[in-house]
Amino acid sequence: MKRIVLFLATNLAVMLVLSVVVHLVGADRWLYANGLNVQQLLIFAAIFGMGGAFISLAMSKSIAKWTTGARVIDQPQSSAEAWLLQTVQRLARSANIGMPEVAIYDGPEMNAFATGMSKNKALVAVSSGLLHSMNQDEVEAVLGHEISHVANGDMVTLTLIQGVLNTFVIFLARVVGYVVDNALRGGRDDNRGGAGIGYFFTVMVLEMLFGILASMIVAWFSRYREYRADAGGAHLAGKRKMISALQRLGAAHPSTLPQQMSAFGINGGGVRQLFASHPPIEQRIARLQAAA
Repeated sequence: MKRIVLFLATNLAVMLVLSVVVHLVGADRWLYANGLNVQQLLIFAAIFGMGGAFISLAMSKSIAKWTTGARVIDQPQSSAEAWLLQTVQRLARSANIGMPEVAIYDGPEMNAFATGMSKNKALVAVSSGLLHSMNQDEVEAVLGHEISHVANGDMVTLTLIQGVLNTFVIFLARVVGYVVDNALRGGRDDNRGGAGIGYFFTVMVLEMLFGILASMIVAWFSRYREYRADAGGAHLAGKRKMISALQRLGAAHPSTLPQQMSAFGINGGGVRQLFASHPPIEQRIARLQAAA
């Protein structure tokens, strides 16, 4: 979950910063110097949209380390750390990817994430809570799950999707901003080309709102990829171990609502479910149990 949350938050921040820079250097004024040119605007949006997504991906490892306080294991300081490095190395070799950086961060929750720009330059981090709460078989399955994310190229795939969505966010926000600014000026042609104060604030607000809606689409795709990572974890570590790890996670976060009502609860469904990066634990376990 941290992987997706950090990526989405970084992407949103990068896009807002790029929008401010574009406005300050006068790019929007130049863009609308001769009125609204849809083709020119779409090219501009694609360059900045895809660029913003890949900037977010390039920053993902550094942001993850900084925000979680993760400590990369260069030299194991205990038998547990040595086992962790050896297990990740074995799983990475089985998945045919380069050895990722391995890190531990302090946190009571059972969690882990993988991020990075490529399959051979990734980061796999686990929480201290996960290491203390799970046995080695379950930790191995979680590591297999994260290694599968890397092997499947999930971060790059999500970045491409985010880039396309960024393109439409930038494009639509500026089209609406142009219309709003012209309306505020009463249709007068004062050579500002849709780059007045009304335009600027409209674009900033709409990029934020559209960006949040785009995050829902990224979260939906992330939920779909979680099933693939579960299957990959089961392949690398063993189906029994993967199911056991998910059951341990499910026991740590039990639902407080009856099954019939869970879809209407804050935690189990509703609006919050649209932003969830992972499917419900019960569905993930059922999918694995049904798999051959």
